[in-house]
Amino acid sequence: MSFRPDVTVAAVVERDGRFLVVQERAARRVVFNQPAGHLEEGETLLQAVIRETLEETGHGFEPEALTGLYLWRSPTNRTFLRVAFSGRVGERVNGTRLDRAIIRTVWLTRAELGHREPELRSPLVLRCIDDYLRGVRYPLALLNDLELGPAAGGTASGSG
Repeated sequence: MSFRPDVTVAAVVERDGRFLVVQERAARRVVFNQPAGHLEEGETLLQAVIRETLEETGHGFEPEALTGLYLWRSPTNRTFLRVAFSGRVGERVNGTRLDRAIIRTVWLTRAELGHREPELRSPLVLRCIDDYLRGVRYPLALLNDLELGPAAGGTASGSG
């Protein structure tokens, strides 16, 4: 049996003490979450968080730091590896249509999110924000995107 966690990315965006979150439909619930989603085949982690933020908020995202890596097993026994980035968003990009599951984007304080804890998609939402508020920032240079060689019998380029 093979184990494959879902790899997801999330954007932690703070402006004037408020955090950018999306209200979305997920698993028959309406929840709040950071702009976040799955890493897609062929993407780097940075490309994924930029894409997800645009798709879910309509804003371009500029990652500035890695906030953390979070391994979490959901109540349904799915395991997620979340890679969270902090950064800034620009103005809304004209003509951008949000993902169908997104109801709205909203800026909320940590306290407001704490009061809505039952409405959060997962405990990762507050954990990422709390780490950000504690000043946790790792340089983006920690990320290395290696191009792998052929899948069958090949070797990785840049081996080390």
